Amino acid sequence: MAALSKESAYHARTADAEGWVDYSETENQTWAHLFARQKELIENRASDEFLQGLEILKLPADRVAQVPEVNRALFAATQWQLQPVAAVIPFAEFFELLAQRKFPAATFIRRPEDIDYLQEPDIFHEIYGHCPMLTNPVFADFVQAYGKLGLAATPKERVYLARLFWFSVEFGLINTPRGLRTYGAGVLSSTSECTYALEDPRVERRPWDVMTVLRTPYRIDIMQPIYYVIDSYEQLFKAMDSQVMKQIHTAMEIGLFAPTYTAPQPATVVAPIKHDC
Repeated sequence: MAALSKESAYHARTADAEGWVDYSETENQTWAHLFARQKELIENRASDEFLQGLEILKLPADRVAQVPEVNRALFAATQWQLQPVAAVIPFAEFFELLAQRKFPAATFIRRPEDIDYLQEPDIFHEIYGHCPMLTNPVFADFVQAYGKLGLAATPKERVYLARLFWFSVEFGLINTPRGLRTYGAGVLSSTSECTYALEDPRVERRPWDVMTVLRTPYRIDIMQPIYYVIDSYEQLFKAMDSQVMKQIHTAMEIGLFAPTYTAPQPATVVAPIKHDC
C-alpha cells in the first residue's frame, strides 16, 4: 500500500477510551445517505454471502458504524477484527494485519462534496464494503491466507499479489444459481460501479484464473474495464497455496498484458492501492 498523500484533506478521527468516535451530525447524515442508496442497489446484485454478512453485522442505517460494535459481531462470526488506521498504509503493515485476522479501517468518512468519489478508503468503504464478506468463514480464511503470503513476499512480489486482492476482494464477481453477483467491496460500496460491473455491455468479465489475474494491469481512478468471475469462495482459498509465488515469478518473466484502459474515466470507487499495477 502506498502512503496517504500529505495533500489529503482527510485525517484519522480520534476515538475515546472505549474506541468510539464522536462523529458530527453531517458525518452521520453522510453515512445514512450512502447506506440508504446502496441498500436499494445491492438487493439483486450482491452475493448471498454479502447480504448474510449485513444481517450478521446489523450495521446502523442512520449513523456511522462504530469499530467496537462491528468488532463484536465480526469476532463472534469468524474471529476477525477491524484495526483503526490513519488511512492508506504500507504494504508490510497491511499484510501483517491481515495475517493476524485484523482488517485495517480508516476512521474518517468522506465529505458531502466527495460523496461519489474518493481515492482514500473511508470508513463506509471499509465497514460496509469489506466487513460483510469477512463474516463468511471461507472468505475470511482466504483473506488471512493472502495476508500470510504477502507477509513473506518481497516488495516486487507484493505488487503482483496486489492484483489478486484488487480483482477479488475489491472488484470480484461470482457465478450463482440466481445469476452473476458481486462480492467486491469496491463495487458494493459504489453507486455507479454496482450497476456498471454487472450490467454494462462494454465490460469484459473473465473467468478467474490466477495467472491471468497476475498479468492484468489496473488503475484505481477509472471504472474497471475487466472483472474476474469466480465460481466459489473455495476457489479463492485454494489458490492461496505455495504455488502462488511460483506463478508470480512466471508472471514476472512473461510480463503484463497490454492495458485495456485508455484515458481516466470518472469513477466512484474508493480503494486502498494508490498506483498503477
